[in-house]
Amino acid sequence: MDLELHQLDLRYELLRRRAPEQEKRLLASLALTGQQTPIVVVGGEGASRIVVDGYKRVRALRRLKADTVRSTTWDLAEAEALMLERLMRASGGDDAFEQGWLLQELEARFGISHQELARRFDKSQSWVSRRLSLVKQLPVELQRRVQEGQLVPHAAMKYLVPMARANRQACLKLVESLRQQRPSSRQMGALYGAWLAGDAEQRERIIAEPWLFLRAQQEARRADETEKPPAQQLLADLGALAGICRRSGARLRAGVAQKLSDAERAQVSRCFQQARADAEALFGLLDKELMHARPEPTHSHP
Repeated sequence: MDLELHQLDLRYELLRRRAPEQEKRLLASLALTGQQTPIVVVGGEGASRIVVDGYKRVRALRRLKADTVRSTTWDLAEAEALMLERLMRASGGDDAFEQGWLLQELEARFGISHQELARRFDKSQSWVSRRLSLVKQLPVELQRRVQEGQLVPHAAMKYLVPMARANRQACLKLVESLRQQRPSSRQMGALYGAWLAGDAEQRERIIAEPWLFLRAQQEARRADETEKPPAQQLLADLGALAGICRRSGARLRAGVAQKLSDAERAQVSRCFQQARADAEALFGLLDKELMHARPEPTHSHP
């Protein structure tokens, strides 16, 4: 069934965080091939329909100036539909924040108890309590940044939640100083670790200029690298190369290649050919140098 976009009730949009890179790929796919998968809706008031699944598709279609969206209707109550949709994507990679937002919505809007939530999701009451506690401990302003894809969920859970628990205002100021840039989990961990270890003056500097601190830390690491003996630098480079190979192999085994668009597949293919040529050149040079760099017998000559 096709619905007009203005008929959609998007009340649950904030239960899922945005992933900018995924949304770019979806936008390109919709522009190229059109909508292939319908969104899921349940009945609303009048002609409106409440969206249960498909918010990324709706946003992409709006950006493409579409008027309608293909949909399928579940003959279920809102709460039942939300729980079913969550159970159907149980292996879809939703994070603890998304789980917590859904549990909070089910508790607040529909009055479902912790015990019943645990039973319906086949989890323990402790699992329910931990996720509800997580979303209640992180300030709403920072949750919004997680929802909009400006903060990595893992970094927010591991570093910002304990920081907010220790000093809410410092946590808010730090994220405000990060502006619209998206720090990685490693960068957020470095900021939190330095903030914990610093005195009052150092903490203020980190909060006021987090990117300056990270650049200074990076420069210090580079200086340490240049001071290492050449053999240690070579071993570090080879170790990093091995780590990259293992990570790339894990991504391929997880099926990332099947999710690539035609344009991305062509780009990956070009990068792969270049990487293969560079790696083969490196391995050939290593074989040559290691074979011929052995100490030669002197036969008593100096």
